[in-house]
Amino acid sequence: MFPGPSGVTLRITAAMDVHASGGRPPRVIAVHEMLRLAAALARAVTAQEVIDLVADHVMPVYDVQALAILTSVGGRKRVAASRGFSRRAVEEFDGRPEVGPTPSGGDRPAFFSTWEELHEASPDALRSDGMCAWAFLPLITSGRPIGSCVLAYDRPRSFGTDERATLTALAGLIAQAFERARLYDVKHQLAQCLQARLLPHTLPRVTGLEVAARYVPATPGMDIGGDFYDLIRLGDDMAAAVIGDVQGHDVTAAALMGQVRTAVRAHATAGADPGEVLAHTNRLLTELSPDRFTSCLYVCLDLAAHTVHLASAGHPPPVLGRPDGPGEVADTTPGLLLGVDPEATYATTPLPMPPGSVLLLYTDGLIEEPGVDLGDSMAALAARFRPEPGLPLHGLADALTDPAAIEQRPDDIAVLLLRNSCEPG
Repeated sequence: MFPGPSGVTLRITAAMDVHASGGRPPRVIAVHEMLRLAAALARAVTAQEVIDLVADHVMPVYDVQALAILTSVGGRKRVAASRGFSRRAVEEFDGRPEVGPTPSGGDRPAFFSTWEELHEASPDALRSDGMCAWAFLPLITSGRPIGSCVLAYDRPRSFGTDERATLTALAGLIAQAFERARLYDVKHQLAQCLQARLLPHTLPRVTGLEVAARYVPATPGMDIGGDFYDLIRLGDDMAAAVIGDVQGHDVTAAALMGQVRTAVRAHATAGADPGEVLAHTNRLLTELSPDRFTSCLYVCLDLAAHTVHLASAGHPPPVLGRPDGPGEVADTTPGLLLGVDPEATYATTPLPMPPGSVLLLYTDGLIEEPGVDLGDSMAALAARFRPEPGLPLHGLADALTDPAAIEQRPDDIAVLLLRNSCEPG
């Protein structure tokens, strides 16, 4: 029996068949595992996912004790992912210079039944974790090598013709999956870097206003999103806040998010009211990216008058938390998403904000749950939103974005908390 991630593969053979094949699994099992592995690898998005899937499908069937995917960066070997090797073995190998003949080089698989064979072929080879046999499988895509996959065994092994053919075919599956994972990693890191650069590193200080913000990326494995927030100082006791979500999960979404922030800031500092800020930004977006839409909530705070004026472009309404009771969902008049209709208009809605109250702006990743009505989710958020007087907003922001409460979130989350601490008179 060979345990796997989705069950157990059971092999039943006559005793004579097992002896005739040297105790190895019949070819039908190998083909079955390769087909299952190919389907699973199509969904892998990281190098470690690739190696984990290969390990789950191959190690128990072929008595492999350890696997690793190796690459070369700047003339040095790198362990991109591994399973079964000790941490010490990985640290010993990672970063070694590429000198002399190496079994993992070239474009042909190399099989070594004993340590003596490997040492003779590659005098600089390391023997890690007492392994006794190895298969080095080159990973080649588009006619160029991108690395190699190493399979290690804890006892000498004679590689038969069928096993060599199957492992060689396995290298092709791994190469395609690993190249996709590498491209995904590069794209994902670029988008993350772009989004991090475009989000504000610090928020301005405004007398009478306490602020806390959080951005939480989606569950690992998802692409980057276009969630954003900003705080704009408009005067001694005036400020504007904006939060939004650009459609899509890619570099384009992250870049467009920066353009939305820039446009909102420009029109806000020019003195436009909330509805006008969104209308001007909307006209710009329909020209820049007519196939991408953005939800956005813009809030102008008059701290001395204890009021806010807000406008919404299809964004979830804010929640207002007061010191003397549960929070309540603000009554807004949402307009069209930005980027849909260049002639769209947006209503400005006033909202009282007494001293000590906290306004919660958020993106839909905070409340969306499969099978749950969005209105019910907003009501539930308001019911549990009870900011305690005197307690810093950063603790409240951490509680709202607690990983335990939003585990396996399907979307990014942005949260912006605003407390009016300006006393009357």
